Amino acid sequence: TEEQQRHVREQLSEEELTVFDLLTRPGPELSPEEREEVKKVARHILERVRQALVLNWRQKAQARARVKLVIEDTLDEGLPRAYTPDLYTAKCSRLFEHVYESFGA
Repeated sequence: TEEQQRHVREQLSEEELTVFDLLTRPGPELSPEEREEVKKVARHILERVRQALVLNWRQKAQARARVKLVIEDTLDEGLPRAYTPDLYTAKCSRLFEHVYESFGA
């Protein structure tokens, strides 16, 4: 289907596309250049999160805090100006929820 091929068209893995969608739906409106910036963030954040994960990270407050900080720092460094402070905060929370649900190690 079209949706199944979208990750190929966007040049993202399916996992990266999920992160990209979390960062771009709903909003903000992005220029083509800003979309590329968000794609870079989607690629980079998964790599950085995986490096931060430790065994049973969900049960350890310090490990959860480290993962959350990695997400916040990566989004802060990479997201374009179209993301307002409130939107940035919302996207950080949503991405942490996604990582919490998806990376059970």
